[in-house]
Amino acid sequence: MTYILYGDKGSGSAPVEMALAEIGAPVELRSVPLEGDHQLAEDYRRINPMGRVPTLILPDGTVVTESLVILLTLVDRHPEAGLLPAPGETGRAVALRWMALIAGEFYPCVTRGDYPERFSADPSHAPAIRARAFEMGREIWRLVEAQVAPAPFLLGRRFSVADIYLAFVSRWMGGRQWIPANCPKVEALAQAVAARPAIAPVWARHI
Repeated sequence: MTYILYGDKGSGSAPVEMALAEIGAPVELRSVPLEGDHQLAEDYRRINPMGRVPTLILPDGTVVTESLVILLTLVDRHPEAGLLPAPGETGRAVALRWMALIAGEFYPCVTRGDYPERFSADPSHAPAIRARAFEMGREIWRLVEAQVAPAPFLLGRRFSVADIYLAFVSRWMGGRQWIPANCPKVEALAQAVAARPAIAPVWARHI
């Protein structure tokens, strides 16, 4: 039962790869280098018409896109891994809250920060778009910092896929330097995730 994961080093495929490592599921990694915009190539767009990574191919051939959806799909397919509390448990709602915030609010900042020229017909607007994207992204992390109390994970001692998602994405947009200096609780969460035995080698390869 092998999964196929399309992605690139340091990209949104990394949290998916980490979740698969925690599950212990076999995965075939297929590289789609973001440098050079290989994700926009015609052959890849036949797999993922949005031209984005990650894309996960389930063992039955089903194509799943969007990192949040991929992670939740893996949670559902592998309940034995316990990557989220059961439906109806309060902890599940807490974990999903933070995952949805990152997917819905932070990810768009990343896209604008990485590709500011796509968001205006006037090339001269790109630096201001990028600068504002960084400001807005950091506002999200300040909000997370003010609200969470990792001990060492979002749900206390219970590890979840939300920890993977927040920890890794916190490294983006200059986060490797900015997060430790400005969001110590988020940084502590990231370090706790990076230290997990199954995740550590994947984390080291992507960071």
